[in-house]
Amino acid sequence: GSESPLNGTDVLNATAAKFVATPEGTALAYGSLLFMALLPIFFGALRSVTCSKSKNSSDMPETITGRDAARFPIIASCTLFGLYLFFKVFSQEYINLLLSMYFFVLGILALAHTLSPLMAKVFPASIPIKQYQLLFTQGSGEAKEEVVNYEFDTKDLVCLVIGGVVGVWYVLKKHWVANNLFGLAFALNGVELLHLNNVCTGCILLGGLFVYDVFWVFGTNVMVTVARSFEAPIKLVFPQDLLERGMDASNFAMLGLGDIVIPGIFIALLLRFDISLKKNSRTYFYASFLAYIFGLGLTIFIMHTFKHAQPALLYLVPACIGFPVLVALIKGEVTEMFRWVRRPHPLHPKPRSLSISLSVCMLVCQSICMSLSLSLSKRLSVCPSSVYDCLSVFLSDHHPPLPHPYGPHCIFLSLHPPTSEL
Repeated sequence: GSESPLNGTDVLNATAAKFVATPEGTALAYGSLLFMALLPIFFGALRSVTCSKSKNSSDMPETITGRDAARFPIIASCTLFGLYLFFKVFSQEYINLLLSMYFFVLGILALAHTLSPLMAKVFPASIPIKQYQLLFTQGSGEAKEEVVNYEFDTKDLVCLVIGGVVGVWYVLKKHWVANNLFGLAFALNGVELLHLNNVCTGCILLGGLFVYDVFWVFGTNVMVTVARSFEAPIKLVFPQDLLERGMDASNFAMLGLGDIVIPGIFIALLLRFDISLKKNSRTYFYASFLAYIFGLGLTIFIMHTFKHAQPALLYLVPACIGFPVLVALIKGEVTEMFRWVRRPHPLHPKPRSLSISLSVCMLVCQSICMSLSLSLSKRLSVCPSSVYDCLSVFLSDHHPPLPHPYGPHCIFLSLHPPTSEL
């Protein structure tokens, strides 16, 4: 604890032997993270079909074109480098305060949107439903333009209250369950609302982010500098010592949301392509979904075998693209697959920068965590996969004297590499 005369490295090494994940605990953590990763992809893809047909402005998706996909890695790189400069020039406490408020508001909205369909089914019929509208405009007269037009009703208001409770819980306690609720909501909303317009665009996006991941993780130390002070619910976590400590567990394995959302929007695209064929089958969706399971499982296996951090996109990109293309070759539908273009609804508004910025932030944070894992492993001469359990210490938005939000033992090493390195 804070009374120990040992330095940080000594504390890490001295406590590593005490907190060793059992095989059962490691298997539970791996399996739970894999299961949680599949939930937003599966349900987000199903909801993306309904979303693409919606006429409600608050539910309309954002279409990513080929040009957007090509610029996405560049935008993410600029965002990352901009954060790097901000942390160099300004006090990290103020920046983290802004980032915390940003994700706090986004988390409430994302969780409320996620719960909305469920609330519509269970909301008591005896309670009257009232309609509300939040409207912000700029200009006047004929030059007046809508900036925000958010329509909601009593059911949505209840969802916002629930999201607010979870948000306060996360801000005050930083409990891993609250973190996961926000993380799952972010991932599901990303898969549901970010739509690729065709398969070629998906290939450009996945290929570009593959290069982005490799360059920023292995080519520079920019991510390491930014990661030391960045905290946000942009990862799913699951304790490896849950069986021993219950809800107070503190030795976490983690999985970044970037490895869920980026392949997830491509899988959702293939589901919509399946529906466009009007053959009453979901061949390409199931093929890509199984490809994701295979790719993520292979990443965990390679990482666990070689005890070295692995960028998941290295395995997910070839799997998620290769499996559906192979199926198309077998069925003789390659040309049809790559020529199919999703036509946006004529009422759909221009792309919302909010969801794009959220996706960029998740992608940047994902790569930051990977880079810091590798860097610290070299400095401490320990397994980089184990070092990933230390990330939350450097990502905290509290002052150093305060206890870590996931508990005092979150930083300690384990013998088994967590999926947080993905």
